Amino acid sequence: MSTTDFSGLVEHAGKLRDGQATSVELVQASIERIEASRPTLNAFRHVRAEAALAEAQDADRRLAAGERLPLLGVPMAVKDDTDVAGLPTLFGCQGDLAPARADGEVVRRLRAAGAVIVGKTNSCELGQWAFTEGPAFGATRNPWSTDHTPGGSSGGSAAAVAAGLVPAALGSDGAGSIRIPAAWTHLVGIKPQRGRVSVHPHTDAFQGLTVNGPLARTVADAALLLDVVQGSHPEDLHRPDAIDASAAARREPGRLRIALAWRPPLTLTGARPHPDVRRAVTRLAEALARLGHDVEEARPRYGLIGLGFVPRGTTGIAEIAALHPEPDLLDPRTRTALRNGRLLGGRVVRAARAREARQHSRIGALFDSYDVLLTPTTAAPPPRIGTFDGLSAWRTNKAMAAVCPYAWPWNVLGWPGVNVPAGFTADGLPVGAQLLGPEGGEERLISLAAQLEDDLRWHEHYPDPLITWGAPVEQ
Repeated sequence: MSTTDFSGLVEHAGKLRDGQATSVELVQASIERIEASRPTLNAFRHVRAEAALAEAQDADRRLAAGERLPLLGVPMAVKDDTDVAGLPTLFGCQGDLAPARADGEVVRRLRAAGAVIVGKTNSCELGQWAFTEGPAFGATRNPWSTDHTPGGSSGGSAAAVAAGLVPAALGSDGAGSIRIPAAWTHLVGIKPQRGRVSVHPHTDAFQGLTVNGPLARTVADAALLLDVVQGSHPEDLHRPDAIDASAAARREPGRLRIALAWRPPLTLTGARPHPDVRRAVTRLAEALARLGHDVEEARPRYGLIGLGFVPRGTTGIAEIAALHPEPDLLDPRTRTALRNGRLLGGRVVRAARAREARQHSRIGALFDSYDVLLTPTTAAPPPRIGTFDGLSAWRTNKAMAAVCPYAWPWNVLGWPGVNVPAGFTADGLPVGAQLLGPEGGEERLISLAAQLEDDLRWHEHYPDPLITWGAPVEQ
């Protein structure tokens, strides 16, 4: 079995640049770890073994010739909602789809930076849920406890990074789908500002709710990946100015005013944080205070923000599901969402989107008094595999709202958020906290996350190889 490797993007790139490793060695090792972990983790839908090794050989020739790019020769993974030329974009679904004819813009940018795409990671069907399970591929499992989900919908990417299969991966976030699995696998996950990273060939994915972003073990790795993939396609609807995430990760954030919010927006589920989650986030808030920040409890004025989320989310599902050639193979819960999306499209979804400016004003008033909002990323630790099997669409959504009530409002707003590891439950399951900011606030959030990482050293904790691999593994 291949040696585990928990080094990240920055370290991989440095080894290649300094001649301490070859791309073929790193890519081959990554592929071996992916294959060895299939029975335990099941993180990948597609593996590009032959093509990736050919691209690694080319990267080694380019490195030997003196070429230097940020990720030249580094193995990377992307989520299965992202177009990679020659592979179908199944997005967690059953059935046959034609291979994508071209890379999506985010993959084009990865390749332009020299990355080698080793494969596509599992996602739940059309990214709807906070678990990564389905009849199309089975269950993707958490490297910290294979009885539990790594979260969703970017669960495959999170499991792959947390287990050391790849140094970093791309996910997407339409209701917390980067931040939730990052929280449940002890990773840094960045949900960028809407439009920061292109969603092309879509122009406005899931009615503006969904963005692409990085999952990594360290802030520096996540920042490097964000710098590489940020930027717009000419057809994108949202095109914010560029940022320098890597510089932000090296910069002190200064003394900040931080609002700690325990109460989630209205979900009619009675959601409240699990005691272990509350303890972990409280300890993180205490660390922020010890670092010199002013931390106090506050209550954002969320209002009825769910009225802006449901029509947009279900309409987005209907738009994506319409591209599937075999709708009878979709999960019954997906077909329910599809019907609701058709009902709520048109004037209803336009009215929901028109509310966004008022929501910006009402919730954004918090940032007149504070620089950063801190909340739990989820209300509960990761659920067990199979927890949501057999539930109706309504019961699944209700259960998801109770477990994950904190992340989705920032998708309605389109603003940035960063999950940071907050610690572990008494049973050793990871939980997280999210740092949230106003429009274009990624650099401040990244600086603060880097300061916390330097203090708490979360990247020095790894899942037990006996859990991940089922056998001792040389580290």
